[in-house]
Amino acid sequence: MTDWTLAGLAAAIHAGTISPVEATRECLARIERLDGGLRAFITVDPAGALATARRLEAEPRRGARRGPLHGVPLAFKDLCFIRGLPTSCGTRTAEYFLAEQDCTVVTRLAAAGAVTLGKLNMTELAMGPFGDNAHHGHAQNPWRAGHCTGGSSSGSAVAVAAGLALGAVGTDTGGSIRLPAAACGIVGLKPTYGRVSRAGAMPLSWSNDHVGPMARTVRDCALLLQVMAGPDPLDATSSRAPVPDYLAALGRSVAGLRVGVAENFFFQGVHAEMEAAVRKAAEVIAQLGARVVELHVPDPQTMSDVTNIVSRSEASTIHARLLRERPHDVQPVVRSRLELGTRIPAYDYLQALRLRARLTRAFIAEVFAEVDALVAPVIPEPAPSLAHATDGPVHVSWWRARGASPASPGRSTGSGCRRSACPADSPRPACRSRSRSWAAPSTSPSSSAWATPISR
Repeated sequence: MTDWTLAGLAAAIHAGTISPVEATRECLARIERLDGGLRAFITVDPAGALATARRLEAEPRRGARRGPLHGVPLAFKDLCFIRGLPTSCGTRTAEYFLAEQDCTVVTRLAAAGAVTLGKLNMTELAMGPFGDNAHHGHAQNPWRAGHCTGGSSSGSAVAVAAGLALGAVGTDTGGSIRLPAAACGIVGLKPTYGRVSRAGAMPLSWSNDHVGPMARTVRDCALLLQVMAGPDPLDATSSRAPVPDYLAALGRSVAGLRVGVAENFFFQGVHAEMEAAVRKAAEVIAQLGARVVELHVPDPQTMSDVTNIVSRSEASTIHARLLRERPHDVQPVVRSRLELGTRIPAYDYLQALRLRARLTRAFIAEVFAEVDALVAPVIPEPAPSLAHATDGPVHVSWWRARGASPASPGRSTGSGCRRSACPADSPRPACRSRSRSWAAPSTSPSSSAWATPISR
């Protein structure tokens, strides 16, 4: 599986080079061999996955083919409700979240032919940026054990990076697709709000939540998003705007594209290695014909602060019963984060909603009138050791979001690993994919600074 991209495997299955059962068995064998150390999965469903793969293998003989993902093994963050499988949301309660119907994204991907391998590890209640989970085991960075995977979609990133699944679904409220994508060297996309239905996924902050794809390449993410996107009657906030052809757009030239590199905020306090990699990427884009310019952006820290008020308030409301009836079932750091939200007055929450809308309009008007896209670091430093990042009082990682925080705003993506490399099998201590290096643990005091108050 480490030699396949999602798009490549889908094409090979269509051509008959490999069968859905063979692909699924290889993924399951790899999970059995490696996941005891990686902790990417909370629930693996071998029987269900193989039964689905066998059905999919038989269908083309009858002239049937589900869609572009026919026979491709995927896995889902454990806040996506799938009937017949537990949805713990990273808590100690196996059936913490129930929904009337399967998660819309899961249903759409299955209808396109995907095979469900199981449910993926995550930070408890999606509230944390590092990938730690005391109930199900800390997810391990497949490029270097003991280092942060990023959170809260930690298992999603690990499963893709280690070749346990060809693609995964994550969720993002304050960085939780982008952080693990960057830390594990894959591609992660936080779509525009409403582009992908959130029905059947546990909410953290209903006005800030996004569901998005995670995969090894940009093309793979585009293929997943093509299936996932679109209006959904079960989600009133889903967009009715037509879904464009994302795959067709990938072949277009970037000549004339206006790309901005922010001269303030995003590079403040960033590790020299990370800054060099981002600026090198901007140079490559310029060589391909884009017009790269530096520009001053409105201070995003204000937006981040305002959005954090909204997220804390909504998260505490959603999980109020757990906090009230079983507070000791929750890890202390997560409980502390929930408790902070209960202390925010309704006046502050409503004001934050008003300011968020105003600041968003201002940022779009001022920045995207000048450029079509922004290039920025996703995380301020190479993935730190998990022990170092989570060391200290429970409030430290909660409050110390800084200027380099990836939380807001923008749609940064992590970069994909070389398809011939597999971190979990590699004897090399470093991942050098896309100019990022994870060769050494960070001893910088800023490790906790890539925390965001609500990371999902």
